[in-house]
Amino acid sequence: MQVPASFEFERAESVEHALELLERYGPEARLVAGGHSLIPMMKLRLAQPDALIDINGLAELSHLKVTGDTLVIGALVRHAALLADEAVGAYFPIFHEAERVIADPVVRNRGTVGGSLCQADPSEDLSAAFAAVRAEAVIAGPGGRRTVPIREFHVGPYETVVGPGEMLIELRVRIRPGAGSAYEKVERRVGDWPVAAAGAYLRLDGGVIAEVGLGLTAVGAEHFAAPFAEAYLIGKTAGEAVLREGARIAADGCAPQADQRGPVDYKRHLAGELTYRALSRAAERSGS
Repeated sequence: MQVPASFEFERAESVEHALELLERYGPEARLVAGGHSLIPMMKLRLAQPDALIDINGLAELSHLKVTGDTLVIGALVRHAALLADEAVGAYFPIFHEAERVIADPVVRNRGTVGGSLCQADPSEDLSAAFAAVRAEAVIAGPGGRRTVPIREFHVGPYETVVGPGEMLIELRVRIRPGAGSAYEKVERRVGDWPVAAAGAYLRLDGGVIAEVGLGLTAVGAEHFAAPFAEAYLIGKTAGEAVLREGARIAADGCAPQADQRGPVDYKRHLAGELTYRALSRAAERSGS
């Protein structure tokens, strides 16, 4: 039987209370909501926190709304809620398409958007989707709140800029009229981590690419993004040859690792092909 090491347990009553508890228990305290990543690691004793702080009761972090020209997603929004929201699907189909291929209904009903991003798994689907749309993360800590571009949020495998006494409280995504987005993934079986996946966000102006964002996961893309490909695509007409070249540049900028899901060449091929497919569908949706 796999049993976690002993730990203290507290239930936070507000964001301020959660921050107080983090300060009280120190750097080895962990926040828990869905727990689908943390609890298995604790059972294997790969993670041995001194304390767990339950934040499931913080309704103030469960908001999902459009405010002005911004989609605001609380850190405790469940995957299922993001998938079911009509406004999210209308403005950002990339999120619906990513959520449909994350795990299974049990995980999606309990797992949270903030938890997935803070886990910082190199194969995380939502990290690529949020990188593509250039979201911003709002982090609360003892010194107040700060906003960090999502492309600066992840600093390495399983590492983020969230400090020991801080917590992610929400994500913000600017809504750009006429933009299109899409997400493409290859997995070994339904609900598995991706072999490779790509997200694209595109706004066309008269057929010319005015804005573009690319997100990649499971293929070693730094910060889950493809900036060189984006720089190539900006200002060009969104024809097949241009989109394929942009996808090739994105794939060349990756650093996939061979593992049980496939060799390096296969993953790089997938990165290019999936990026092209995502770009093509995003282009079709732009202006619609």
